[in-house]
Amino acid sequence: MSWKMIYLARRNPALAPVNFPRAWREHSALGAGCTNVRDKVKSVRQCSRDLDNTARLAGASADYDGVNLLVLRDRQAADDIWNDEETLRVMRPDEPRVFSTWVRDFTLIAEEAVLRDGEPTDCVVTAFLGLGPGHDHADLDRALAAVDPGLWLADPAFGASRRLVVNRVDGTPPPGYDYALILEAWFPDPASAVRAFGAIGLPERLPRAVAACIDPARSVTLLARVTHRRP
Repeated sequence: MSWKMIYLARRNPALAPVNFPRAWREHSALGAGCTNVRDKVKSVRQCSRDLDNTARLAGASADYDGVNLLVLRDRQAADDIWNDEETLRVMRPDEPRVFSTWVRDFTLIAEEAVLRDGEPTDCVVTAFLGLGPGHDHADLDRALAAVDPGLWLADPAFGASRRLVVNRVDGTPPPGYDYALILEAWFPDPASAVRAFGAIGLPERLPRAVAACIDPARSVTLLARVTHRRP
C-alpha cells in the first residue's frame, strides 16, 4: 500500500480549458526544483479532463478540470509538505495563476489498495465517492474488508480496466470535498473506457456492500488523460 495526495482541481477561470494542462505542467516544474518536494513525492500523474470525450462517458462531470495523483514517501509527508518553507516560497505564489483556489483547499490524503496491478496508462476514470446518509467511515471500512478483489473485477467495466485502485481517504477533507473513497480505473484510451462503462456510471457499478455506503448524488466522476508525469 502507498500513501497519496490526490487533487480534484478546477482551473483559474481566466485559463481556457485547452490551456490548463500546459499551465499545470509549468506549475509542476516549479515543484520539481524544490528539494523537499523531490524527497517527499515519489511520482506524479497529472490527469486533465478529456475535453473531447467527457460527454460520452456515463455520469462523467465537466465541473472539474483535473485530478493529480501524487505517490508519497510516507503518511507524514502529506502533513509536512504544507509547512515546507521552499514549497511555500516557490510554489504557493503560482497557485492562483493555475487553479481556482489554493491547492490545499482541494487536496485529499488517501491510502491506496491496488485491486488490479497493471501499469498506469494514459487514460483514467476517477470517481470521488461521498458517504450516504446514516453511514460513516467505519461502515465503509467494514464493507471494503468484506469484498474480495475478484468481486470488483467481476463488473464488466472494472474487469476491462488495465489497472484498478481504491484509495481510502484519511483525515479531515477540505470543505466541499467530503469524499470517503477515490477509485481509479485505467484504460488504454478514452474510447475503451466509454465502451466499458456503456450506459452505467461508476458509482452504480460498485460491489453491493460498498455501494450501500455511498451516495451517488454526492460523488463526482471524471474522464481524464495523463498530461504530465514524473518520473
